[in-house]
Amino acid sequence: MKINFIQKSVIALITLSINNYSELKAQKSSINQASEKNYHSVLARLNAEDSLWKPYVAKTIDRLPGYQSSKDPATNKFGGYKTFQLEATGFFRTEKKDGRWWIVDPLGNPFIHKGVAVLNPGNSENQENAFNEKYKTGENWIAKETKFLKKNGFNGAGAWSNIDLIRSSAKPLVYTVIVSPMGTYKAEHIKKYNGKYEEAGWQGYRYDLVMVFDKEFDLYVDQEISKIFKYKDDQFLLGYFTDNELPWVDDALDRHLKYLKKDEAGYIVAKKWLDDRKHKNAFLEDITDADRQDFTGFYFETYMKKVTAAIKKYDPNHLYLGCRFNQELDELDNPKIFEVAGKYMDIISINHYRKWEPEQPILSNWMAWSGKPFIITEWYTKGEDSGLPNKTGAGWNVQTQKERGYFYQNFVIELLKSKGCVGWHWFRYQDNDPDNRKTDYSNRDSNKGIINSAYQYYRPLIDNMKIINDNIYGLSQYLDSK
Repeated sequence: MKINFIQKSVIALITLSINNYSELKAQKSSINQASEKNYHSVLARLNAEDSLWKPYVAKTIDRLPGYQSSKDPATNKFGGYKTFQLEATGFFRTEKKDGRWWIVDPLGNPFIHKGVAVLNPGNSENQENAFNEKYKTGENWIAKETKFLKKNGFNGAGAWSNIDLIRSSAKPLVYTVIVSPMGTYKAEHIKKYNGKYEEAGWQGYRYDLVMVFDKEFDLYVDQEISKIFKYKDDQFLLGYFTDNELPWVDDALDRHLKYLKKDEAGYIVAKKWLDDRKHKNAFLEDITDADRQDFTGFYFETYMKKVTAAIKKYDPNHLYLGCRFNQELDELDNPKIFEVAGKYMDIISINHYRKWEPEQPILSNWMAWSGKPFIITEWYTKGEDSGLPNKTGAGWNVQTQKERGYFYQNFVIELLKSKGCVGWHWFRYQDNDPDNRKTDYSNRDSNKGIINSAYQYYRPLIDNMKIINDNIYGLSQYLDSK
């Protein structure tokens, strides 16, 4: 007998209840913080293979002490709030006003980018069949989904979205573009090693190093970034990302000297840097933690100089949104990396995983070290009532779609407590299809989307998203008054 999607969901919930009833009951009784503050208590685990469910507090705006919910001010065609007026330049920019950072839209109004990443129809056979049945054409799809997203308080699209269809829309979402000069270079570089490096980190880079010192990389910088020229006059473009989650490891100096051959550009540059710093012929044992941190700044700045020069060459009008930091024990706690980022990025993009909610001291460090605002460009949680395996990806697992919505509200509240946050992109538009083997492993079998593979909306999630999306301006004022 063939089991359909709904039956799978019911079976998943029954199995979950039987296997975990005792554990969940015990953990529920231990929740005190949520009950004391009248917030929601949500049980979550790291993924479907983690047996340990833990209780977490989830704040929603209806339970914030003293907050009176009211729909945000009217917005203009970009989604900017028709409140105070700042300088209008015809393109998006940033400005700090009364201590809070804002994106300023082309008309000069304050703007928060509320986006969904990978706004693109899935390419599995199941997803394509469902798409053809519901939408028939890409033009119908983008028209309906743009209207749907705006109705639910979103105004933008994150990385890997269908830019051509978005731009063809009568009333486009504010979109972003990602180009991958280092990723494209790596695809060519690995061919010298017969398609496989002897040692690589999880992002696939040899010895966890990006090849910023290679002269060949410069060619790929120009080749890939030259493609942005066609967007340079588009007012609905927020800005550009370059690459994604590159490994800016803390011990990059050691790795360059320990693993690379002495005739490789990375070794030559790292050796000269260390010799000049020590005023002698220096070796690995001479390296200190201060050397390591300063070298990461030099190493990262080499990448920054190259990509930003190319962006300004081909499009001087739009924002540079960075390279989507990710690693909390490397770049996300490295002051030198953020100091350099502040020199070159207009907004610092960060993919936020492994924490239930943003932590204010960390957000404060990012702003203090860089002097720039930030945008969260990936984050999500997965619902076990979806019927999907939910074994892959970095997002948390919760039990229901409503709890995914609570997670969204809680996360946004914590982001807005920081006066440096100018937006967020939920990852992603559509669920993974477990039958699709054309994707990378991290996007294989999980409930990440606001819509499933059959193009059915997760209404309890979306309803909660809409509630807070429609209150962002007022909520920021409420939080600023605390």
